Amino acid sequence: MRRMTVIPAAALALIAGPALAQQKTVKIGFISTFSGPVAAIGNDMKNSFELGLDQHGRKLGGLPVEVIYADDQLKPEVGVQKTQELIESDHVDFVVGYIWSNVLLGSLKPLVDSKTMTVVTNAGPNQLAGELCSPYVFSTSWQNDQTPAAVGRYMNEKGVKTAFLMGPNYAAGKDMLAGVQTTFQGKIVGQELTRWPDQLDFSAELSKARAAKPDAIFAFYPGGAGIQFVTQYVQAGLKGQIPLYTAFTIDDLSLPRLKDLAVGVPGAQEWVNDLPNDANKTYVADYKAKYHASPSFYGAQTYDAVGLIDSAITAVNGDLSNKEGMRKEMEKADFKSVRGDFKFGNNHIPIQNFYLQDAVKNADGSYALKTVALIVKDDQDRFHDRCPMK
Repeated sequence: MRRMTVIPAAALALIAGPALAQQKTVKIGFISTFSGPVAAIGNDMKNSFELGLDQHGRKLGGLPVEVIYADDQLKPEVGVQKTQELIESDHVDFVVGYIWSNVLLGSLKPLVDSKTMTVVTNAGPNQLAGELCSPYVFSTSWQNDQTPAAVGRYMNEKGVKTAFLMGPNYAAGKDMLAGVQTTFQGKIVGQELTRWPDQLDFSAELSKARAAKPDAIFAFYPGGAGIQFVTQYVQAGLKGQIPLYTAFTIDDLSLPRLKDLAVGVPGAQEWVNDLPNDANKTYVADYKAKYHASPSFYGAQTYDAVGLIDSAITAVNGDLSNKEGMRKEMEKADFKSVRGDFKFGNNHIPIQNFYLQDAVKNADGSYALKTVALIVKDDQDRFHDRCPMK
């Protein structure tokens, strides 16, 4: 899937600003998954990016924007092919996106080798935060461990003594289960890593969880797999027996389908749609008005990328060759984020708050995710000291 925003030559001639800005367009390559069972995630990211561009008048740092959208098809080999095409054939100034940790890891080398300014808006493999960090790669999301680590803290508060862990067998799934164990003080009585992305039947694993008799189950299943998992968890009669704690399993994309099945299942996130800052209020209201749906955290993180890139190009007066100047400005995180204030660590991963979220049913019969409490303030990932950047 490739789309170009064409800027008429006449419009370019009218743009005010430095001479460079009058001749230059910002070319952005956007890689996500736009096909298959997880296409809803990619489309939400795209919708939020487009909304951000609209709010900036389709210009960043005063320059008109051209976006090329590429579908990674949930495959690392396709992701690296699309990444190389964007860099070598399309000569983009920025690459944005990446949902999946394995796709990002496969694409990281050409991004770093070419010194392409990159904003990752979801994937958070530990290698990116640690030994594979790069001056040219920033994240507007998190390191994978952080969200499940916040869930582990909350499980301690709830007095959970034993837990059974479940997630898909790929980079992020392994990070998520490891993240819980960094903070959970109880005993892990079982762990299952399931096939990814084709396994949607979890009955055997849920039977193992029941047999282990834990105080709680922790699960990480993004996208359609999350809908299947929660549905089967409830159908197995476990909701009233073994409490479920989740990360990235119940979100604003899956909640309209899960409805009552999701109510009362807690999770953690660095962004929830009801955060009270002005930037977030504007984002959520404008997204609902334009798309007639609620944005998800995938979209919120991608929307932030627009403000981050705009700050970088503004700082260098449209000189896109000044990568050092853009890098220094991006490190300041000097833009209005939908999550409120945050700052980048030395590895370009945000240091930020994580909140307890819960799914609730509103008086009008609709469903929403609500912020319940702050779990951890100004959290920094545990891999930042492995990053050679100081």
